[in-house]
Amino acid sequence: MLLPVPLAACGDSDSQDAEARTGSGEAGGEVRATPRQRIDSGGTLRWAVDAAPTTFNVFQPDSTDATKRVAAATLPALFTLDKRGRPQIDEDFLREAEVTETEPRQTVVYKLNPKARWSDGRRLGAADFRAQWKALRGKNNAYWTARNAGYDRIRKITKGDEADEVKVVFAKPYADWRSLFTPLYPKQAMRSPKVFNDGVRTSLPAAAGPFRVVKAGKDRSRTVLKRNPRWWGEKAKLDRIVLTAVPRDERAKALAEGKVDVADVSASTARRIGSANGLGGPQRPDAAKGAKDAKDAKEARKREAELREARKREARKRLGVSAARHLSKYEVRRALDPAYTQLTLNGASGPLADERVRRAVANAIDREELAEKALAGTGLSSEPLGSHLRMVNQDGYRDNSGAFGKADVDSAQSMLADAGWKPGGLGGSAADERAESAHDKDKGKDKGKDDEEKKKRADGGPAEPGTADSPEAGGRSPHRAEAEASVVRLTAAQIARVVDKPLGLSVSATAQRGAILAQSAHSSLASARQAGSERKLSRAKAALETAERVQATARELRLLAGDPASAVRSKEGKPLALRFVLPGGKGTAQLRDTGKRIARMLNEVGIRTQIKEVPDDSYFKDHIATGDYDLALYSWPATAFPATEARPIFAKPQAASDGSLLVEQNYARVGTDRIDQLFEQAAGELDDGRRRELMEKADQRIWAVAGSLPLYQRPQLVAAKRGLANVGAFGFTTPVYEDMGYRKS
Repeated sequence: MLLPVPLAACGDSDSQDAEARTGSGEAGGEVRATPRQRIDSGGTLRWAVDAAPTTFNVFQPDSTDATKRVAAATLPALFTLDKRGRPQIDEDFLREAEVTETEPRQTVVYKLNPKARWSDGRRLGAADFRAQWKALRGKNNAYWTARNAGYDRIRKITKGDEADEVKVVFAKPYADWRSLFTPLYPKQAMRSPKVFNDGVRTSLPAAAGPFRVVKAGKDRSRTVLKRNPRWWGEKAKLDRIVLTAVPRDERAKALAEGKVDVADVSASTARRIGSANGLGGPQRPDAAKGAKDAKDAKEARKREAELREARKREARKRLGVSAARHLSKYEVRRALDPAYTQLTLNGASGPLADERVRRAVANAIDREELAEKALAGTGLSSEPLGSHLRMVNQDGYRDNSGAFGKADVDSAQSMLADAGWKPGGLGGSAADERAESAHDKDKGKDKGKDDEEKKKRADGGPAEPGTADSPEAGGRSPHRAEAEASVVRLTAAQIARVVDKPLGLSVSATAQRGAILAQSAHSSLASARQAGSERKLSRAKAALETAERVQATARELRLLAGDPASAVRSKEGKPLALRFVLPGGKGTAQLRDTGKRIARMLNEVGIRTQIKEVPDDSYFKDHIATGDYDLALYSWPATAFPATEARPIFAKPQAASDGSLLVEQNYARVGTDRIDQLFEQAAGELDDGRRRELMEKADQRIWAVAGSLPLYQRPQLVAAKRGLANVGAFGFTTPVYEDMGYRKS
């Protein structure tokens, strides 16, 4: 079972800043790969994690990312992942693993590395496999397990025909058998519910990796991993790895004080690191390479060095000498994170229970714009994600979004009309009707003038400044231009039905003001980045935000001006208004920015959103899990085994005996029997090609029901000490803990 990515891991609103580009990695990951012979032996790596591990058992519901990190460094992983998310045999533990029979039952034989030993001296063997299977197969509810997928399909486990062989026989075919027994726990950790539930929370009875747990602080804020003397593989270069709990909003301070060596960071923190290193903007080609001769190249390098030193001096003034000195010791390594952000549409009740309305929402949203804004300046691909089941840089990725993943305002409007949501028609008081009648008369008086102006523009004449036809106005639909000169006339009742959108008096004046402010702000941004001035850049960004707010108001007024009741679609006297729930914590500003952009896009097709920001700690528990929302944003981790691990996210909800709805992890609460069938078929399909086809069909149908819209693959930005090797932004790649260390000077 997959767990939603922690909200604080979603970054902040500064991710669009170009100064986050402080590395040179690719989507496959950036870890400063270095051969072992060039790495010193010894040293301690202080690794910041979001929260201390509450348990060392990754199969418990409350396991954390820190739990997984401990397991990866201390326990067997039969299969690891490469940079494209493909499982590979880990030869430290396995010589071979293959399906030896399919009839009468699927049988997998694991040939273990005979050198593999637990830290208590015992060989890895069938007893460990059997204990883990019995704990996770789901037959004993006394085990508090988070998942049993795959283990519930096993019929029996025995020793193989030869020494160090383990034979696993399945009751039902299971395609994702490589996902099992990673990590593998020693049998004594799984022997009883008491040990499974409580005993492994504070310690591991045995290790079988390059490191072992030697200390977990009383407050669990620090977990110390020490080199395992019984490890049979390549000796770990580091003496220790110390996992230290540092909340996301305290990372910048911890780095500025030099308290950690590696940490996932937000783009704003990445920008500070760039400033401390004299990087004042997006990375540019080496000026010396384009020089005509050696003299020009020398001058270019000199100018660049002088500019960098000037930026460093400015950073010291702004950040403080001590903070700038510490931050200059780090660099930012980046990759596309194996996780994605999605918009979830709650189809259990309300307007979104109608599939046509959900599809209209999908067509009203410009996912390309959302992805570009969220990933701008990271140096990573801003391609919107076209699959619910695989990431852009994952093996087998294919864009299955079709017509449902592209912005098409006309289609969105047609779908809403087909579903009965018409422009205007809110109904209400006699005052409402009088206001609408008066507005219609005014429109009739101006119709001849408007038609003449429209004809001029159709004949090639200049567009009226500030109208929707003018690119400066930022308009999305030219056919709305004739409403620009109108004056908004709304009653108090109609204003209330528009939920929470700002109103003004003149459309054209507001549009013109927004265009002028935007032009000025963009000019200031370019100038500030060229000069490398942090202070000027901050002021320019603030000016751009003001311009965007004014332009958003102008777009709203264009809708309102056409007809006082057409600003929001209605049905049977009720407005089409949706509750948009967003997290309100410090580390979730990027999600809120994305949410506000989505609200503006929906506004243009007559869908109103009422944004409600709630505390992070209650976001999932009190809203997403209970269904108390219409729209929501959050992130899911990717998986190399979607047929099994992604199934609960899209499984059709089932009615429970008490009348409630069992949704598993399908918080959109929409699904179909056919989607469930395709997942079930794929889970039992041993042919890789056929399984991929089934998954693509399932993904296409998930797009069609429009319960969730993948927006973009998240950026992974990691601050690491410059001398650190083989650690950083891993992407899909499984870290090799024994190769981590400090490069020789």
